[in-house]
Amino acid sequence: MNPPSGNHTGSHTDNRSDIRGFLVSRRAKLVPERVGLPTGRRRRVPGLRREEVAALAGVSTEWYTRLEKGHISGVSEDVLEAVARALLLDEDERTYLLELARAARPARRRSHRRKDVEIPPPVQWMVDSMTMAPAFVRTGRLDIVASNALCRALYSPMFDSDTTGDRGCANFPRYFFLDPGSREFFANWEEGARATVAVLRAEAGREPHDRALRDLVGELSTLSPDFRTLWASHDVRIRHEGVKRLNHPEVGRVEMTFRSLDLPLPQRAVHDLIVYTAEPGTVSEDRLRVLASWTAPRTSPAKPIRPPR
Repeated sequence: MNPPSGNHTGSHTDNRSDIRGFLVSRRAKLVPERVGLPTGRRRRVPGLRREEVAALAGVSTEWYTRLEKGHISGVSEDVLEAVARALLLDEDERTYLLELARAARPARRRSHRRKDVEIPPPVQWMVDSMTMAPAFVRTGRLDIVASNALCRALYSPMFDSDTTGDRGCANFPRYFFLDPGSREFFANWEEGARATVAVLRAEAGREPHDRALRDLVGELSTLSPDFRTLWASHDVRIRHEGVKRLNHPEVGRVEMTFRSLDLPLPQRAVHDLIVYTAEPGTVSEDRLRVLASWTAPRTSPAKPIRPPR
């Protein structure tokens, strides 16, 4: 199943549509005043003209036009940096542009950064040991592949959702866009949906040959108009951190901060470890404690083992 034409992650060897869509969208967002150019009265399209971006980057209009059409293979990193500066790209957008350029080089066989690997038992033990902090490990496709009991209690609507399917694996994009209940569960659904798509877009830049990722984007593009619209915006976000507000069906509103850490795994795979925490002394912490009490083991504690004398 393929996404709509013009918004897909690219074929196995060609990511020109992603390059074209990204550069055109960034140029359209850049108003002339931000780069010291006069607004003028004859602008028929929003943002800068190609020749203006070319001049700011120090390249010819013909060269930049070819670049914007997706012909990025062989372009030096210095020139791409100049284009990034001309378009006022932020750090995530700049990194994404460089990733697109690396993926476009046919002679360079890239080692996949993210693979489907088994989570080693010590990683699961580490996650399980966080009894007062919901924690989970996610892939670049935003599948939850390891989680602790408190995470599963906190995200019970997502784990219990039909969007997990036969895979038995919770997936943030599928839940956001294919389960109507997500709009009630996430207190700020719009912001979370935008961030989810932006993280997925960044992963598509890193891993354009990931067939499962292409299938996921195709599925969501076909079934969700909201996803199609956000995917077409070409916004990217490499690291998603901040505040999460959830309307839990049993304990009510919970507000937490969350952080993302790279978690290197065997076979050169890198997943993210996400940890949520509530501010001490708040109602949200109390509500997390209630959830934690429901997930605590029911067995009696073992007697301590004393060393021999």
